Parts: sequence; C-alpha cells; structure tokens
Amino acid sequence: MNTFMAKKETVKRNWYIVDASDMILGRMLTTISRVLQGKHKPEYTPHVDVGDFVIITNASKVKLTGKKMQEKVHYYVTGFQSGLRKRMVGKTLETAPEKILNRSVRRMLPRSRLGKDMLRKLKIYAGAEHPHQAQQPKELVIRN
Repeated sequence: MNTFMAKKETVKRNWYIVDASDMILGRMLTTISRVLQGKHKPEYTPHVDVGDFVIITNASKVKLTGKKMQEKVHYYVTGFQSGLRKRMVGKTLETAPEKILNRSVRRMLPRSRLGKDMLRKLKIYAGAEHPHQAQQPKELVIRN
C-alpha cells in the first residue's frame, strides 16, 4: 500500500464565493481557512498547497457575538518609537472590514511560506461587487 502525496503541478483549484452578510465572523472564517488549506479535499497533503480560492463579499456586514464590537481591542504598531496603538474592532469594521477578516484568517493558517501562499488565494471585498466573474465561483455553504 502506497501513501498518496499531492504534487503542486497536479492540484486542481476551484473558486468559491461567500456572502458574509449576517454571518458570524469566527464560524465563517474557520470554514474558509479549511478550504484555503485544502483540508476539505481527499488529496490533502500537509506540505503542499492544495487549497482553493475563496472570495468573500459584503465583508462590512459581518457580525460579532456578544459585546466584541465595543470591547474587543486590536493592537497595531506604527513603526515609530512608542508607536503602539489600539483600536476597537467595531471602528475598524466600519472603516476597513477587509483588515479584520484578513487578520483573522491569517492567524488560522500555518505560520510559514506555505501559509502566505494560502492567504494569497483569499479575496475580500467590503461590498457585493467583485471582479472574479470569469472564474465562475461556486457558492460555499457555511452553517451558522
């Protein structure tokens, strides 16, 4: 019996689309990170990027449970001395919802070059419009 190992050249990638309006952030992104890694495929291989492309639309309409919109804080560094800044998640979600989703998915992926390649396959848009109609994306079913 031989162990199957996927090769980079033989991987077939699909395109999926997710409408994020009225979906819970964490529950949606765990499914998306599994699709980006390729764990939903039978030919999943840990050291090869076998994942699919994912398009997220309506990122500005995503929901957070509890009081996270008012109480959860994201920290970032400006690069200058004593440049640690903090910002409430609700305010960031209003101004740049793509950053919230991108940061959350990035932390669910492997911390390596492979993880960076997986993250490049994620396309996030704040509105309903996206330029990927030519790829004919399929609807990704996510249960809340």
